[in-house]
Amino acid sequence: MSFSLDRRQFLLGSTALVAAGAVSPAFAQDKRLRLTWWGGQARADRTNAVSDLYAKAHPGVAFDTEFNAFNDYWPKLGTQVAGGNAPDVLQMDYRYLVEYANRGAIAALDDYVGKGLKLDDFDQDQQDGGKVDGKLYAISLGANSVSIMVNQKAFADAGVAEPNRDWSYDDYKANAAAFNAKSNGVRLMADGSGNEPALENWLRQRGKALYKDGKIGWDADDLTAWFKMWVDLRAAQVCVSPEDQALDASAAIDTTMITIGKAATTYANSNQLIAFQAVNKSPLTMVNFPRAGAGTGGGHYRKPSQFWSVNPKSALIEDAVSYVSFFVNDIEAGLALGVERGIPCSAAVRAALSPTLSAPDQLSLNFVSNLGDLLGKLPPVPPAHAGEVSQQLNTKAQEVAFGSTTPEDAGPAFAKEAADILARAS
Repeated sequence: MSFSLDRRQFLLGSTALVAAGAVSPAFAQDKRLRLTWWGGQARADRTNAVSDLYAKAHPGVAFDTEFNAFNDYWPKLGTQVAGGNAPDVLQMDYRYLVEYANRGAIAALDDYVGKGLKLDDFDQDQQDGGKVDGKLYAISLGANSVSIMVNQKAFADAGVAEPNRDWSYDDYKANAAAFNAKSNGVRLMADGSGNEPALENWLRQRGKALYKDGKIGWDADDLTAWFKMWVDLRAAQVCVSPEDQALDASAAIDTTMITIGKAATTYANSNQLIAFQAVNKSPLTMVNFPRAGAGTGGGHYRKPSQFWSVNPKSALIEDAVSYVSFFVNDIEAGLALGVERGIPCSAAVRAALSPTLSAPDQLSLNFVSNLGDLLGKLPPVPPAHAGEVSQQLNTKAQEVAFGSTTPEDAGPAFAKEAADILARAS
């Protein structure tokens, strides 16, 4: 989805205006900043509202914008970077940060701090989350945590209590039969076996890490146990079928199992409640990821939900940095954004925003602020090519789900594949 004019359309429009004697000097002199991000229409509306505010405060600046679903975003951005045609401002994810920084595809912003880039009251952990080798390459757009979206009506209709913060994977399994008896084919959970955040959360609760010192922080036995757990959950009809889960290939909220009515819960991030509710008729709430076992905790952490980064080759780099600073610091911008991208990192913006929040927004804020024993430390920035490892996890999980391999074979195979990917990257 794109809001930008192609060159032919732009030239035709300009020619028509010239003929009518209507081209103003301001229009002719517009600086046009290109922005790109992943997300749905709700995020686009909020982003465009901030861009409008910036344009009013900075006459002569206009915007060309585009957005895509998460899985579609990265191939397109990679092609743009490789072709020397990257946008001026681009949304960045924690798992891709090292790779893009090492490739020189995003600019180090340290020299702009205190000048065009204001970080005076910015949370230190969120500043640190945007650094690679001590340099600042990305500005956090909000803090969030992983969460489970819950269709409250589905549980009420089935006569089963909603999941709570103490539920483990075994608790989901224990409630499956009662839920399925009245659910009309809806399952308790989406299949999270190929979901990297779900795996990482589960590993952290077991004292392991997804990555450690640029390498995998787990072994083949861990992944065998992970895949085996999901085989058991499928057998007990806790989660959706492999065929249904395959419908959610784009990672777009519109195709998640909860949105299309296949599951009563699905894996997400806390800041996504607004976007999920926008496309779900039934009321939603959220809860933490399942515990790996009764009483285990520490799997969650406060993560930068996403970042803005700047193209180092941009002809408008100072304007791009100014826009990023406005986005995270301006009070009106913060009110327009709400918590859709996470809890604002500026203390001043948080203070202004909190009294205005809607019930879903307040739920997101309270969720991130009250994780308790579930909260652990922010892990190091993932190594280069962590995104490729994530894609391979999904592939291997599908192979197990469809029965083309076993957990006993998939665990060692994925461990080798992941290690090889990271070794090539180094």
